Amino acid sequence: MASLPLIRMGPIDPKRPVVVFDGAISSQMIEHPFREFAAEITFQLQHPQLKKLASEKPPMHFHPHQKEWIQVLEGALGVDVGAESYILTSTDGEFCVRAWEHHRLYPISNTASNVTRFILSGSRTDEKYRLDTLFFSNWYGYQEECYQNEKKYDMVQVLSMFDAGGSYLSLPGWVPFGRTLSMMIGIALGRWIGSVMGYQPFYRKWSFDWERSCDKMETSIFQSRFAIRDKAD
Repeated sequence: MASLPLIRMGPIDPKRPVVVFDGAISSQMIEHPFREFAAEITFQLQHPQLKKLASEKPPMHFHPHQKEWIQVLEGALGVDVGAESYILTSTDGEFCVRAWEHHRLYPISNTASNVTRFILSGSRTDEKYRLDTLFFSNWYGYQEECYQNEKKYDMVQVLSMFDAGGSYLSLPGWVPFGRTLSMMIGIALGRWIGSVMGYQPFYRKWSFDWERSCDKMETSIFQSRFAIRDKAD
């Protein structure tokens, strides 16, 4: 079967790859019979923008409601889980990150391959705010907008989107009750205060299913005002 063409960020179609950072990263949502979401992600290791992004590791984070699975198809992928670091390749099969575990993943360039390609998927949950295709389309869209306009990330916007994706940034290990405190910050600042300030977790221009985005926002009294189904951004 012929592959669908790559598209730049814009109206999201989950059947087509999303390309961000000038082609450095692409993500294709795929169907999985037992998972909430699944995406095949490709890092172009020789791309100048990826080299810039890979100059430092992304922040640690955790998901209280979902497990994540990582399966490398090509190249190598670094995964930090708590204090442990792993380098995964195609011989390792699926690697599971359990709910509540601090983790991050990043490309490894010292391999014979010029790409890192892997499948990222997550467990199903009844939680309204969870890792799913809506979160990823909005998160990729926001990152691409920042890149194209040379803007720094707005931390309130990041917290709003992460909270809607059932994700929370990890605090330093010495902080007491770090996971609970991180969730409280994400909900209070990202969902409550951020909404009063006008920050949305989902935007029509990045949501392939605006109706479902509205359904999610309507579950919060703070965000329900953004769920205008005929809204034009």
